[in-house]
Amino acid sequence: MMNDSNMPDPVYRETVLAPLFETVKTHFAEHLEAINRAHLVMLCETGILSADQGRNIARTLGDIAREIDIDALTYTGEHEDYFFLVEAELMKRLGGLGGMLHVARSRNDMEHTCFRMVLREKAEGLLVRMIDLADKLTAKARTERDTLMVAYTHGQPAQPSTFGHYLSAVIEVLLRDSERLEAAMINLDRCPMGAAAITTSGFPTDRQRVSDLLGFSQPALNSYGCIASVDHITGLYSAIRLVFLHLGRVIQDLGQWSAFEVGQLCVPDGLVQVSSIMPQKRNPVSIEHMRLLASVASGHCDTVINTMHNTPFTDMNDSEAEVQQTGYRTFDCGERALSLFATFIPACSINASRVVANGEAACITATELADTVVRDEGLDFRQAHAIVSATARAVISRGTGLQSGYDDFATAFSKVTGRETNFSTAQYLKAVSPEAFISRRDRLGGPAPSALEHAFVAYENNAREFHDRHVERVSNRRKATAVLEATFNQLLEV
Repeated sequence: MMNDSNMPDPVYRETVLAPLFETVKTHFAEHLEAINRAHLVMLCETGILSADQGRNIARTLGDIAREIDIDALTYTGEHEDYFFLVEAELMKRLGGLGGMLHVARSRNDMEHTCFRMVLREKAEGLLVRMIDLADKLTAKARTERDTLMVAYTHGQPAQPSTFGHYLSAVIEVLLRDSERLEAAMINLDRCPMGAAAITTSGFPTDRQRVSDLLGFSQPALNSYGCIASVDHITGLYSAIRLVFLHLGRVIQDLGQWSAFEVGQLCVPDGLVQVSSIMPQKRNPVSIEHMRLLASVASGHCDTVINTMHNTPFTDMNDSEAEVQQTGYRTFDCGERALSLFATFIPACSINASRVVANGEAACITATELADTVVRDEGLDFRQAHAIVSATARAVISRGTGLQSGYDDFATAFSKVTGRETNFSTAQYLKAVSPEAFISRRDRLGGPAPSALEHAFVAYENNAREFHDRHVERVSNRRKATAVLEATFNQLLEV
């Protein structure tokens, strides 16, 4: 505890202690109060404190909580931090008994417990948004199940697909990202309380009891690791970083598709801006904002993770309040990106006329024509590839599509095989039809309606399981909060 003869250096106060004090007010005060109460209950239940001592401390903690307006507090330097401010109030009102609340604990285990309590709440919130996005994408994919689009590889038109098939791929990555985030949350749900400074305590504490009262799934086992390991931080932000790295790749596609030269994605008026000088411009800047927010969220994750690089394996400030503040900005930017994406995708649509024009110009059904030649003419694929390649070159040179290329096909077929094709014009036209291309690809994971319907059911079931586990976790923590309140109130009645 600081006093008037040992005030902090003014620069240290303003650059470090005052900002940290504001951070505690904003993010940790509520959790510190819960930790105080849970620790007091445990001290009394294990006999470390008597019933009378527990009652007096409990009453005083309640008085302090009611009487101190945390939001109105400003940092003066009289106390090093918010923890010492509360302890000073306890000792002012209770004398030496006020200091007994700190038996068998340290700011180390308290702070790391606070960090995990905040992060698990924020991670739950982010996961809920991700699952909500998965639900919206699945609904949109169902609507767009049969909507033809041009699929690209290496930036070039490649094959016909459907918007529903494309969105299904996005959903699968999102659900896998959700799995990675949920896995990272397991480590957040282990309680450091009872580690004290580093090696636990000589008092007969009950770490499991405190963990339960604070709504954790279990105590973090090794006491050194409780305050030295930061993998609950690096693991969490590594998982979050991937969410927005992957989302950014999809956003890049949206930008390409909405470009004038491609034009297969229509962005509604509510998500575009006009130019202040060029009357003809429709700028789909919502795509840019999504890309920006995703990149900034990913960048904050990098900052948190990289700050841990080459730090000692011990308790350290590098993993604490300053970096935690940076990490919290990840959730702000990330949630905004997810919210905008969840609005954008259901609102946009595919421009069918541009899909047809681009598809014909790029001969995107050539693969199925080659496959059909193999199946129906008995050629090997390399022969079929040569025939269709020659056909595509011929129609592209004329500025037409494969639909007008039957004669070119027949000529190329005869040149490669030395015989006439058995294909009729009708058979050829069916083979180069985008609709036939899609319907043929009814294998697991393909774009045909039956394959997509199978996938949609799997996505919906997966998302429902995530939701159910989230509800269970939140319910368990609410129950723990109720138990803590009840047991704390029992101390007052002894």
